[in-house]
Parts: sequence; structure tokens; C-alpha cells
Amino acid sequence: MTLEERLQRLEALEDIRQLKHRYLNACDLKDVESIRDCFAEGEILIDYGPVGLFNDRDSFVGLFQEMACHDHVIDLHHGANPEIEVEGDKAFARWALYYFNINGDTGATRQLGGFYQDEYRRTDGSWKIVKTTFKVHSVKE
Repeated sequence: MTLEERLQRLEALEDIRQLKHRYLNACDLKDVESIRDCFAEGEILIDYGPVGLFNDRDSFVGLFQEMACHDHVIDLHHGANPEIEVEGDKAFARWALYYFNINGDTGATRQLGGFYQDEYRRTDGSWKIVKTTFKVHSVKE
């Protein structure tokens, strides 16, 4: 691998890390436009198990607004341990997620752990999520 190729790979890895963190932070901040912008336009796949299966970003954002965009809903998404493989303008990653939710009205809490399996595509120099699947491995309510 040439020095230029190595540099491009490192830049891609960092861009993808930034994209995933931007997505997780946008979820916590309830910034729906930033969430939407993390995903590619057109047909994509978002499979969040019991939460739902979505084939476009607007359907997912609509459900997110309905479920999470309330003052009493406090979410904390912590993504860690990324394993990212870059193949040209495509990339694949596994991320661990720790999620904590508080209902400010009732005081109820929920903790969730699991893994994202993501696929990314670079279009016009920008990385976007084109496929994401989340599998839960632990829940405490």
C-alpha cells in the first residue's frame, strides 16, 4: 500500500468514526435533521429489530420524532469498540452500543447493550450509512 493509499484509508476510518458519533449525538440531542443527514438518500436498510425495519431515512426519522422527541425522554447513546473495514468507497463496521434511557415524568429507566452492523458508502466525497442492523444482547428495565 502506498503512502497516499494509507493516508486515504486513515482519513476514511476517521470520517466514518465521526459519522457514527455524529449520529449517536444527534439522537441524544433529538436533532432530526442531523440524524437524517447521516443516512444516504434513497433506498437504504435500517433494521432495529423490535423498533422497526425501514427502507428509507425519512420513515426512520418519522418514528424517531414520534418516540423520542419529547422533553421527558432523555437518551444517552454510547458507541464504542469500532471494527471498521474500508474497501474503496464502501466500508463495513461493527460497533458496541450502551444505551441508557430515562423517562423524566415517571423516573423509569432502561439500559440496553448490543451491537450495530453497519455498511457505509462514500458518495461525492462524503460517507453515509446505507445499511445498519442493531442486535440487542442485554436489557435492564
